[in-house]
Amino acid sequence: MGTGYTEAQLRAAAADAVRAPSLHNTQPWRFRLRDGAIEVCVDPTRRLPATDPSGWGTRIAGGAALFNLRLSLAVAGAPATVRLRPYPAEPDVLARLVPELPRRPTPTELSLYAAVPRRFSNRAPFWPDPVPADARWRLGEAARAEQCWLELVIGVTAVNAFAEIARSAHRVLERDPAYRAERAAWVRTEPAPDGVPARAGGPQTEPQDLLPSRGFGGLDRAPGRDFEPEPLVAVLGATGNTVVDQVLAGQALQRVLLTATDAGLAVSMLSQPIEVSGAREALRLSLGRFGTPQMVMRIGYGQPGVATPRRSVDEVLDVAVAPG
Repeated sequence: MGTGYTEAQLRAAAADAVRAPSLHNTQPWRFRLRDGAIEVCVDPTRRLPATDPSGWGTRIAGGAALFNLRLSLAVAGAPATVRLRPYPAEPDVLARLVPELPRRPTPTELSLYAAVPRRFSNRAPFWPDPVPADARWRLGEAARAEQCWLELVIGVTAVNAFAEIARSAHRVLERDPAYRAERAAWVRTEPAPDGVPARAGGPQTEPQDLLPSRGFGGLDRAPGRDFEPEPLVAVLGATGNTVVDQVLAGQALQRVLLTATDAGLAVSMLSQPIEVSGAREALRLSLGRFGTPQMVMRIGYGQPGVATPRRSVDEVLDVAVAPG
């Protein structure tokens, strides 16, 4: 084992970690160097009380950032051993990473790492080209590598059944004025280090759309134009729904997203069926899976996505000073 990570290693890894996705691009994470270990923490000031009252979304985002952090360290030749939820008395600390024996990165790690700066959520319509079987297999393997599962919703009947669950969840959420106001507060029409730029929000939802989308201030579409008639929908799930399960799912989500990016695929996330407990259970039952759905993705081919901004590394770092 190594003697400990340095502040320079923390800074370099955090620069990659902040590229992870988060609800409304709130970036609800902090990274801390303490006793030679790097810790991934929830930033309680960036929670979404109306959209994410349970904290599920912050932990998914924290897990995704943790995966990027692990990947960055591994590619730098300083891989980590990860302990999730290391301190019962500090629930906002999601993970603690200590140095493993140095080694060269694997080809898979190098490929995924190269995808980090190219991964963007793509909320625009995708092209009709089908996702080939080998790419679908790779996505499933990515989830399994992080102790999670990925179920592809295949066929018109299955996709239509999922769409009804998703639209129902969307209607429930949209009835809450606090939910709508919270979303609006994170839409950015001027340059900002966080939130969703209106230009990246995708087209506005139309009544004929099969799947719902959040209104982030995107442009209207031509009348009658639909998104894909039969999109590839993937449901990511974990064994359970504990805090640790959610952090694991966040890591699996990021690995799936980077695998998709490496394969030239575009992805957007549909979390409405996860945010409404009744819809989440209906989704689980429709899939016939044990465990708990943690995220839904729409996957296909399309124009390159639009990058969303990130806060500077200095804004998300903490270096604990040893008592002296």
